[in-house]
Amino acid sequence: MLPWIQLDAASIPGGGGELRLKQRGTEFSIMLGTNELMNSRLSGSEEALATLSWERIKERQRPHVLIGGLGMGFTLRAALSVLPADARITVAELVPAVVDWARGPMAEVYKGSLDDPRVTVHVGDVAALIERSRAAFDAILLDVDNGPEGLTRESNDGLYDYAGLRAAKAALRPKGVLAVWSQGPDQGFTRRLSTIGFDVKEEHIRAGRKRGARHVIWLATNGPAAAKTTSQPKANTRPPRPRG
Repeated sequence: MLPWIQLDAASIPGGGGELRLKQRGTEFSIMLGTNELMNSRLSGSEEALATLSWERIKERQRPHVLIGGLGMGFTLRAALSVLPADARITVAELVPAVVDWARGPMAEVYKGSLDDPRVTVHVGDVAALIERSRAAFDAILLDVDNGPEGLTRESNDGLYDYAGLRAAKAALRPKGVLAVWSQGPDQGFTRRLSTIGFDVKEEHIRAGRKRGARHVIWLATNGPAAAKTTSQPKANTRPPRPRG
């Protein structure tokens, strides 16, 4: 078997550790310590994040979709395959090196998706972008960290607590969809989505097309405003686990 070769490393802003890009033949892996965050051979659930969301908004004219987390580009490529020519896609990626990897050693994996005229890359924190947006997006797709229970960066938790979900709700247009990828289930997060006023559906999708672990995708449709619940604590039902 071919050995893994490390191609590059990059620090995660905010003290989240170091990402390492590795290659073995045509296979790529992005690691955080001993945890594999993503692998170029497993893309099923990331693709479903885009296609399942599109089913919810496919009647929209000139849809605008925000993707939080570039990863290996699987969600972006799937979105481009279903969204119309007049769509706009904003991809927010916190780590500049990940964008460089997409245009450099992993260019074949991305297949030119970043050069599509529908795509704008925002290098920065997706949470900050959501916070300053109002009724801007038809869909927000979050594949950030390990899901609602962060693995790489504590500040990612702010995307998934009550304040973060209210910000996402405000950033969505009426009946827009918030889609969230997670390595595993989280009942507390499901409750928070419902409490905020989202209409929630939970999907379980295999990492690979026919094999691999089952990942979770929440599809939360923007509904009427809910009562304030800032005093309710965030549930912590499971420890963070590596993707794969």
